[in-house]
Amino acid sequence: MSTLLSDGGAVLTRQLQKARHAPALLILTQTMPVTMLLFFGYVFGSALAMPGSEYRQFLVPGLLAATAANGLMTGMFTAAQDAHRGVMDRFRTLPMSRTAVPLGQTAADLVTTAVSMVPLMLVGLAMGWRAENGLAGAAGAFGVLLLFRFATAWVGTYLGLLSKSEEAAGQIGGATFVLPMLSSAYLPTAGLPGWLRTVAEWNPISAVATAVRSLCGNVGGEDAAGAAWPVAHPVAGALLWSLALLVLFVPAATRRFARGLG
Repeated sequence: MSTLLSDGGAVLTRQLQKARHAPALLILTQTMPVTMLLFFGYVFGSALAMPGSEYRQFLVPGLLAATAANGLMTGMFTAAQDAHRGVMDRFRTLPMSRTAVPLGQTAADLVTTAVSMVPLMLVGLAMGWRAENGLAGAAGAFGVLLLFRFATAWVGTYLGLLSKSEEAAGQIGGATFVLPMLSSAYLPTAGLPGWLRTVAEWNPISAVATAVRSLCGNVGGEDAAGAAWPVAHPVAGALLWSLALLVLFVPAATRRFARGLG
């Protein structure tokens, strides 16, 4: 365990240093969620049945959940980049734990995500969003978000190690942008057609977004009586989705890293 943590810490440090030398990427990850909040909050909010301030209470947790889900895209691109540039091959020649490399990469992603969520929450506060359940509820919501981000980063890492090229990983990763659209991140699912509502409510992002709203005491926008189980029990649903993804993809990504690109 000590070897895993020390080796993982070394990879974590490398990834954070790498991020520090790519300021454009950091700026993009910081500003994109804020831009979407301003656009959705003031443009879409005026066209919905919810009043603008009520919609922004609904939207901020959804955007936080969508940001957490982006671990799929960043994990995929980071793993594919290192794999196809020979970095993974060099790591495999070193006497280090095979889990340490993907662990360090996903942990670094978790750190940068925690930082990048701060501007989004500050802008949300300026727009009228509040964590009505106090510090404990806000801390619980933040923990749910980071756990889900950690899980999706492992999924992305596995898929990135499977990819045939950096370009392919980038294209597939970009396509994951649609996943929050098929959830309750931006709009309540109660008004969707039956089959589409079922798909949206079994989307893990819906459980996470609803859990954050519940923990923060924000407007839910969901009919819990008619909702799928993960949305009717959002905190339990979000935790179970995250743990299930970790159980499946931590060993899968580790085995794939050990095998290499062959």
